[in-house]
This record gives sequence, structure tokens and C-alpha cells, in this order.
Amino acid sequence: MAAEQKIILKTEGLTKRYGGVHALEDADFELRDGEHVAVVGDNGAGKSTFVRQITGVEQPTAGNIYFDGQPVEFKNPIEARNHGIETVFQNLALADDLDVPSNLFLGREERYFNLGPFSFLNEKKMLAHTQEALRQTGIKIPDLKNKIRNMSGGQRQCVAISRAASFASKLIIMDEPTAALGVQETAQVENIIRGLKQRGIPLILISHNLRQVFDLVDRIWVFRRGRIVGAVDRDKTDGNEVVSLITGVKSTVSGGEAAFV
Repeated sequence: MAAEQKIILKTEGLTKRYGGVHALEDADFELRDGEHVAVVGDNGAGKSTFVRQITGVEQPTAGNIYFDGQPVEFKNPIEARNHGIETVFQNLALADDLDVPSNLFLGREERYFNLGPFSFLNEKKMLAHTQEALRQTGIKIPDLKNKIRNMSGGQRQCVAISRAASFASKLIIMDEPTAALGVQETAQVENIIRGLKQRGIPLILISHNLRQVFDLVDRIWVFRRGRIVGAVDRDKTDGNEVVSLITGVKSTVSGGEAAFV
């Protein structure tokens, strides 16, 4: 990754404590424009806590967050979204009784005019935008008017990712996007991620799947016990080294190939 490339997200000393529990401690992180990175670590390592702090789901106990060159303090996920950050959480945050266009535009519906209870949705515009979003991500859903509850796990995941890819202007975060999917559905999601790379959209991928990590990202950030213990270039490491960092067998990387706390 070119040294002069713009840093889109940076944290300094990011810390989150729940009473006496230190869930995240002094996390220094950076993501460059167009870069795809993975965040890896065992359960409880601090990965999801980290994501909750940078997306406004929770507020940090200490530390600073810089996004697109400016210090930010997101009070909620809507503020993060308004800054161009879209997140695909493990629970997908889809409305089961709504169709695909309604889910893509959930919370940001297109209207002919907005007069409170007398507003009228512009369903034609939302449908056209949905069709284009699915085309760009290569997703095929036969019936866009089908309710989400009637779709497979893979289709549901693709709708959530398509929503993120459609509206994210600066960053997409995916938390275990293929954890509950089969082989074919996983391959489809991975192809979508590759397409985002081609479009130059930065991405943070949280995953336990090291094969997937090495196939999809430029750099790997390793968390252990609430701390970032390494950041290694994908092309300069291997699975054994990453596992050693995750488990604590290895705590340093020779040759200056990683940054360590």
C-alpha cells in the first residue's frame, strides 16, 4: 500500500471499559483509501467492541477517532452512516416483513413529498435504485417484492451487503458476513467483496475464516485480549504466523513487517 495514500480511518488509544472489564485497550488502527483489511482474533478479543466504537453503536471510554481526516465522535450509527460508513452486522438488521427495496431504503425512504403522515413513497424510484444496486454487486434475486422472511440465508446476507454497497460513500464494515452461509453463498459474498475492491471502496472485514482473509484483503490486523497485537501485510505473512499472533505463541514479527502494541 503506497505510503502517500490517504488515511480514511484512524484511531488513537481507542479504549472501552465495561466497569472493571477492559474490552478494548489503547487500539491504534488505520485504514487507507481503497484498502481492504481484516480484523481477526479469538472470541472476546475485542473485534466487535472495536467496530461498535467506530460506528457509533457505543461511545469509547477513551481515545480518538479520525474519519476522512477529521476528528469524529459518532453518537449513534445514523451519524456514522451520514458520514459515509455502512456496516453489515451479524444480525443483518433487516425487516422480515418488508420486501427488498423497502429494506434497502429502510430509514431513508424516497418520497414524492414529505408531509408527515400524508407523505407518499416513491416506490418506482426505490425499485429502480434497488435493481441498479443489485446489478452492480452481481446479486440475482428473482422477485424483489418477496418478503425478506421468505428468502434463504444467502439471499438475506446479499440484500444487507447490497444495501451497504449501495449507500456507502467512504467505508464498508462487514462483521462475519459468511459465518452462517454455505459454500455457494459464501462464494457469492466473496465475489461482491472483490467487486467493492475494484470500485475502490475501503472495507474492514471481521472474519474467523483465514482462507477467506488471505483471499480478500491487503492487510491483517490481529486482536488479542482487547489489544491490537499486530498488523501484517497479507503478502508478507502466512496462516501459521497469524494464528501464532492470535493465540499469543508469537508476540513480535521480525523484519519490521508489523506494528505492535
